[in-house]
Amino acid sequence: MASPAVISQPRSSSKTESYVDNKRKEDIRQANILAARAVADAVRTSLGPKGMDKMISTANGEVIITNDGATILNKMEVLQPAAKMLVELSKSQDSAAGDGTTTVVVIAGALLKQCHILLSHGVHPTVISDSLHKAAIRAVDVLTAMAVPVELTDRDSLVKSASTSLNSKVVSQYSTLLAPLAVDAVLSVVDPAKPEVVDLRDIRIVKKLGGTVDDTETVKGLVFDKKASHAAGGPTRMENAKIAVIQFQISPPKTDIEQSIVVSDYTQMDRILKEERNYILGMIKKIKATGCNVLLIQKSILRDAVTDLSLHYLAKAKILVIKDVERDEIEFITKTLNCLPIANIEHFRAEKLGHADLVEEVSLGDGKIVKITGIQNMGRTTTVLVRGSNQLVLDEAERSLHDALCVVRCLVSKRFLIAGGGAPEIELSRQLGAWAKVLQGMEGYCVKSFAEALEVVPYTLAENAGLNPIAIVTELRNRHAQGEINTGINVRKGQITNILEENVVQPLLVSTSAITLATECVRMILKIDDIVTVR
Repeated sequence: MASPAVISQPRSSSKTESYVDNKRKEDIRQANILAARAVADAVRTSLGPKGMDKMISTANGEVIITNDGATILNKMEVLQPAAKMLVELSKSQDSAAGDGTTTVVVIAGALLKQCHILLSHGVHPTVISDSLHKAAIRAVDVLTAMAVPVELTDRDSLVKSASTSLNSKVVSQYSTLLAPLAVDAVLSVVDPAKPEVVDLRDIRIVKKLGGTVDDTETVKGLVFDKKASHAAGGPTRMENAKIAVIQFQISPPKTDIEQSIVVSDYTQMDRILKEERNYILGMIKKIKATGCNVLLIQKSILRDAVTDLSLHYLAKAKILVIKDVERDEIEFITKTLNCLPIANIEHFRAEKLGHADLVEEVSLGDGKIVKITGIQNMGRTTTVLVRGSNQLVLDEAERSLHDALCVVRCLVSKRFLIAGGGAPEIELSRQLGAWAKVLQGMEGYCVKSFAEALEVVPYTLAENAGLNPIAIVTELRNRHAQGEINTGINVRKGQITNILEENVVQPLLVSTSAITLATECVRMILKIDDIVTVR
């Protein structure tokens, strides 16, 4: 007797939330997630005050030692497109908040790990993506409820926040010096007319090799990392300075096209030299007539901005000269001096000059700098002179100071502080976990996974500090369940304490920005189901 034919039943996909993907799409998603997680794992060890530093060796032999997430990822040569998205994510966090560049990548990596598990269980990527979006919005609300308002007059709170940012850097031992310096620098450039806007381009950081980071100072005025022109014994100190910023050349003119001039006899040669002298002398007489005694000359790319002859005449006229001023510094200099840049000798007027009490050349380390102090009607700018014993320390001090400035800027634009030490992440995990229980269907599972992913921050902080991460995170959960919402990991003492009382605080904007940007990046990676290469 013949056996009955087996009729295969078509799988019903309309009555279930299970999602069966085809193999290629699955492989693409898996490859993207694994590549992005590899990038996150590379920077994970540098999270927190006890995090490790990375030594980066570039192709041209330059060596960088840092634990700043944005710097590490920026220098890495990432080829996989999805992994590049994490590098861009770190840059976005750097421009939005300035701090938390490692945290944002670590959170994104943990979210991708949870998404990978959900996908392997047959949850549709769109369902995961929508659930993550809802969870991120809820997370921002929870963080805002936890935050403590702060006023700009409360200098101590601002300094504590800047110190927390600096404590995880290579130059953490100098945080007591750099944190107040960063706060004072930002507060000095805040415009009362627009109190919530701080442009960090108004704060110029000048690096000078020599001394130690302890010698770093704020200068109320301008600093040039170059010496005054010494040709023909020109002055190096000028009191009651009248300063002109010029964008033209004090040198003989050249033709627009490349050509050579043939001189047949000495009388013609003398005439050319005489004309050159008269031309330069005429310019210097016009400059001197306005009372100008300090010249800042922009670097020229067409021809020499000044020649030995013009420097000789300027020295005779007792005019102090600082040459080779970079084009991108002109705006900052003119804003500070409250003067106008002069593009042509015919427009040289006394009203376009800046006024200062003193311009002098100062010996510093193995070189010299020029300081301009006592500027009249000075614009809202400030200069920070950073010192360091070697180039590596100097570069890292500049990056750390930039992060501290960004933290204070965050507090100016959004005046709320939040506890650090993994406290907000554990509280988010607890509250989102409770919310997930009241949600129905796949959404609940996805939100629960989001909540679990956030525990990566306290787990990594404990791991990098050499503590037992499982015991620490379990104890943290317990303390938060009892209502101690500001309890976090004190990595210096190696125990769990009230982090707000320990002055480990960060701006609310850093945490909210990290959560929203990480979620946005993960949702984008989830939605990719194919990679098309165009030759």
